[in-house]
Amino acid sequence: MIMDTLRGVESFIRSVEEGSIAGAARRLGITPAAASQNIARLERSLGTRLLQRTTRKLGLTESGQVYYDRVRHVIADLEQAGEAVSSLQDAPRGPLKIAASVAFGRHVVAPLVPAFVARYPDVRVELLITDAAVDHIREGVDISVRFAEQLEPSLIARRLATVPMLLCASPDYIARRGRPKKPEDLVHHDCLVYRFAVHGRLFQWTFLQDGTLFEPAIEAKIVSNDIDTLTEMALAGAGIARLGAFISEPLIDKGMLVPLFDRDPGTPGAITGHAPFDFYACYLDRQAETPKIRAFIDHAVAALKGRWRGA
Repeated sequence: MIMDTLRGVESFIRSVEEGSIAGAARRLGITPAAASQNIARLERSLGTRLLQRTTRKLGLTESGQVYYDRVRHVIADLEQAGEAVSSLQDAPRGPLKIAASVAFGRHVVAPLVPAFVARYPDVRVELLITDAAVDHIREGVDISVRFAEQLEPSLIARRLATVPMLLCASPDYIARRGRPKKPEDLVHHDCLVYRFAVHGRLFQWTFLQDGTLFEPAIEAKIVSNDIDTLTEMALAGAGIARLGAFISEPLIDKGMLVPLFDRDPGTPGAITGHAPFDFYACYLDRQAETPKIRAFIDHAVAALKGRWRGA
């Protein structure tokens, strides 16, 4: 009876998460008919309907919403309990789901994965690349890579890397429009500005000069919520962009982009971008810190140490 209930609860939770019983079945490795039967048995045992099923959409009934809010943690807790017991004697193993923002995930996190799985062949990695807010429990995420503004009190965070933010433009743009000598000159230039997908605010261009913080006026000629898109526009000569060193440094080294202002904060009068981005690896709690989670974070910290100039 208890096992039937757990199977029903698991099928129910996964159906809500995936948006369909078929999606839940694929995730659980069972047939849609079996998943549907599991949910039907659960509904009979509770004496109420949990899901509204139509040909196009799966939704929660009022009872279903109340039940889901109460049991959504159950399967994750059981999985974590099993992993915690196994972790006392096991090497890193099993599925590891990592979520990261699009730019940092594509350029930094993804290149770390091949060496990690080669070192730990019993770990299977799924990399979720998204700029949307991530729910660890709802989406089954083990590690989310976040910058400081995205940190949550409910998550344990370990710093992975500090990434300088560089203001740069293409040689073609500088030849046409000239090179700004100070941040105040940016108001006369075309600026390519990033909009955060999480909260919709623009990425502010703040600077430090001799310890003083200031934010000059800029002309946001082009706005995008995708860093790679802004990079391509900068390379095409569309304007000045503020890019993480993980994107800009290789392009600067190839002569495709030119850094603006002085990057050395030790030079008198130096102008530097304020507050480089600190990226963190986040997980739910100490009980969730299984060997595979600990191993990947250790791997990432070691690989990224000293990666960028001036970090």
